[in-house]
Amino acid sequence: MPKNMSEVQNSELWRHFQTWLNQYDWIEMLLGLGTLLLVAWIANWLAKHVLVRGIRRFSELLPLNRNGGLSRFKVIDRFAKIVPALVIKIGIAQVPHLSASMIKIVGMLAQAWVFITIVLTISASLNVVNDLYQRRSDARNKPIKGYLQLIKIILFVVCGLLIIGTFLQKDVLTLLAGLGAMAAVIMLIFQNTILSLVASIQISSYDMVRIGDWITMPGLSADGDVIDMSLNTIKVQNFDKTITTIPTNRLVTDTFMNWRGMSESGGRRIKRALLLDQTSVHFLDDAQYQHLKASFLLDKYLNQKNQEIVAWNEKLGAQANSKLNQRALTNLGTFRAYVNNYLRHHPGIHQQMTLLVRQMEPTAHGLPLEIYCFTNSTDWDFYENVQSDIFDHLLAILPEFGLRVFQQPSGADLVNMGLNSPPAPSSSPRESAI
Repeated sequence: MPKNMSEVQNSELWRHFQTWLNQYDWIEMLLGLGTLLLVAWIANWLAKHVLVRGIRRFSELLPLNRNGGLSRFKVIDRFAKIVPALVIKIGIAQVPHLSASMIKIVGMLAQAWVFITIVLTISASLNVVNDLYQRRSDARNKPIKGYLQLIKIILFVVCGLLIIGTFLQKDVLTLLAGLGAMAAVIMLIFQNTILSLVASIQISSYDMVRIGDWITMPGLSADGDVIDMSLNTIKVQNFDKTITTIPTNRLVTDTFMNWRGMSESGGRRIKRALLLDQTSVHFLDDAQYQHLKASFLLDKYLNQKNQEIVAWNEKLGAQANSKLNQRALTNLGTFRAYVNNYLRHHPGIHQQMTLLVRQMEPTAHGLPLEIYCFTNSTDWDFYENVQSDIFDHLLAILPEFGLRVFQQPSGADLVNMGLNSPPAPSSSPRESAI
C-alpha cells in the first residue's frame, strides 16, 4: 500500500510538472535543445574515443596505412565529425515548440557541415595517396601532386554548389545550368589554374622538370634544386638557401636551363681561357728546347715535331738558310701540347668526353687559350677544386715556356715604371740662393 501511494504521488507530481511546463513553452524548447546538444556531445565523444580508435587499430593492418598515413593526415578524425552533425540534423525536428523555419535552417547548416566534412575527408585521403606515391622510385619523374590538387579544387567547387543548392532548395544540375551563362567569368577567375593545369600536363608529358633537378631561370632569380611541384607553383631552393616560387606555366612560356643532363652524364664542363701576352710568343732556341724536353709530358711531342721539322727543312735545300722558309717550334704551340697532355694525365678529368685546348681570336685583352674539358664528377666541391688546381698549375708553369699572362697595368705597375711617382718638392728661393 505505501508503495502504491508513493507511485500515485510521483505521477501526480509529474502531471503537475507537465502542466506547469506547458505554460512556459520556451523552457520546454530549451530543455529539448539542451538534450539534443548533450546527445550530440555524447555521440561526438563516442565517435572520437571508440569509433576512431577502433578504425585506427584496424587500419594499421591495411597496406594503405603504411607509416601511419591515415593517422598523420587525420582522415579518420575528420570523418568522425560527421556523427554529431547527423545527430543534430535528425534530432532537431524532435525539439518541441521550435519554429519550422528554425528547424529548416539548423537542418541546412548541419547538412552543409556534413558536405564540408566529407570533402575534407576525401582531401585528406588524397594526401595519403600522394604520400604513398612519393615513396615509389619513379615518383620524382612523374609527380601527381598537381593532379590531386585539381581534384581537390573540383571537389570544393562541387561542395560549394551542394551547399548553395541546400540553402536555395535547388538541384545541383539546375545550378550548373545557371552557371553556364557565367562560363566566361569562371574561366577568367580560374585562368591561372587552367594555364597551370595545361603546363603541368606538358611538363609531365615531355619530362621537362623533376623534383631534385637543378634549374636556372635568371629572369626569376631561380638557381637551385626543385623541391616541390604543385598545380600552381614550383618551388626552387637556391644555393644560398632562399626559396624561389615560380608559377608553373612560366616553365612553359619562359626559357630555363635544366642541369639534369649534366648530372646524369657523370661529367661537368670546364670552359675557361688563359689570356696570354702576344708579345711573349717566340720560337724556341736550343736551350729552351732541351729544357722543355726534360718534361715527360713533352718528350714524345718534341721528338715527333723535331723529326717533322728536320725533314721539312732538309727538303728546302739552299732555301733553308733563310729563317722565313724554315719551320720551327714555338713556345705557345709547345705549351698548348703540354696543357693537352697534362689534362690527358689528370685523374680528375673525364677522358671519354670532349677535351680541347684551343686558341681563340686575339682581342685587346690578349690571346685567349681556352681549355675545354669535363671533370669525372659532377660534385660542385670536386669540380671547383679540380678547376682551380689546373689553372693554379698552368699559371705557375707559364714562365717555363717564356710566356706571360696578359694583365692590364695597375697602380703598382705605373709606380714601378716611374709614371705615377709623386713630384719632387720644389726648392724654396732661399735654398736656391744658398
